[in-house]
Amino acid sequence: MPQSIWKGAISFGLVSIPVRLFSATEEKDISFRQVHREDGGRIRYKRVCSVDGEEVAYADIAKGYELPDGEMVVLDDDDFANLPITSSRSVEVLSFVPAEQIDAVQMNKPYYCDPTGDVKPYILLRDALEKADRVAVVKVALRQRERLAMLRARDGVLVLQTLLWPDEVRAPKLGIDDDVTVRPQELAMAESYINALSGDFEPEEFTDEYRGALEEVIEAKVAGREVVAQAEEPASTGQVVDLMDALRRSVAEAKERRGETGGSSKSAGKSAAKADKAPAKKAAAKSTTKKAAKKTTKKQSGTTKKAAAKKTATRRSA
Repeated sequence: MPQSIWKGAISFGLVSIPVRLFSATEEKDISFRQVHREDGGRIRYKRVCSVDGEEVAYADIAKGYELPDGEMVVLDDDDFANLPITSSRSVEVLSFVPAEQIDAVQMNKPYYCDPTGDVKPYILLRDALEKADRVAVVKVALRQRERLAMLRARDGVLVLQTLLWPDEVRAPKLGIDDDVTVRPQELAMAESYINALSGDFEPEEFTDEYRGALEEVIEAKVAGREVVAQAEEPASTGQVVDLMDALRRSVAEAKERRGETGGSSKSAGKSAAKADKAPAKKAAAKSTTKKAAKKTTKKQSGTTKKAAAKKTATRRSA
């Protein structure tokens, strides 16, 4: 079991639930050292003061905050220790909210909560969250910094997931032009592509192919074998010459990957064509209705004229 990164208690009303936190994730990326190309010797760095040029021991290093004018404010451990953080040894529950109201962009690092005392209050909170279908919004101090987080039940355990503060999430100012018109048949084909790849999320289906290839290269180096370079695929220009054609091919490839027959891509094309014909059908129907109305008006006008003439003739004969 990995080393716990925090010990404290969850404050659930007047109930205190002692827990310790373990990181719920781990990076699987391959790490490298900076080395001298000629002999493989590791490159080391010295901590040198920019003022006197002397090497500084780790124990003599403090934290500094640089002011706009370049001056440095030096803070030591006592300055941080005296900060008024009430959540330094507790997970303080602030409110209970629906999980879907928390934006995924705001979510940060998850931690497993392991009970260190009486298990009953831990299970009580876990089951209560599941039954209420809510998550707890909490505050907690990790590594000398107060953080916003949410507490939720997952696979029988409580998970504390840190959240970014609202002012840490950037506004999406990307300059997207909303005046572009998407044709109905293009939208229908895009929906067909989405439907072709729709399904339940199964994390086990996805693998890190780059890491696997890199491991093979390293193994080949160790074994002294020749490393065969992979043929590079032509880079995409990012420009779509025919949007509909690209969408049709995307749907066909997606269905092929899932083992479906090509016949279903025809139905996708039909649905797109149907969407394309819909506006034309509406226009034709509208035109037919207008013609019919015009004919009816003419007919009614002729009938009215005949009736008037007949009435005048009757009066003269009288």
